[in-house]
Amino acid sequence: MAFACTIPATPTVRQDDATVRITRWDFPPGAVTGWHEHGWPYFVVMLMDGILRVHDGRSVSETALAAGQAYMRPAGIRHDVMNGSDHAIAFIEIEVKRPDALVTLPAA
Repeated sequence: MAFACTIPATPTVRQDDATVRITRWDFPPGAVTGWHEHGWPYFVVMLMDGILRVHDGRSVSETALAAGQAYMRPAGIRHDVMNGSDHAIAFIEIEVKRPDALVTLPAA
């Protein structure tokens, strides 16, 4: 069961092509994404400090993240995300559709 909330987070797709989908998510306090899963592995980069609550269908985890902090998750995990902060937050989500198409730079 997802979070009980009537405030939706707002996604704004910034790029969507054969390789990646980049979406900005804006969350008023208490807003949620709704129950979903990703078809590709993805990265999240926080644009401001905030608390993310993640419901996986069995339990809820709560993580405080700083602006600029990032994390990665694999595809296929059903979840719902809530802004657990007392202020609006936003993050960028980068879904990698074709990891093989990304350029790898040589180590410096």
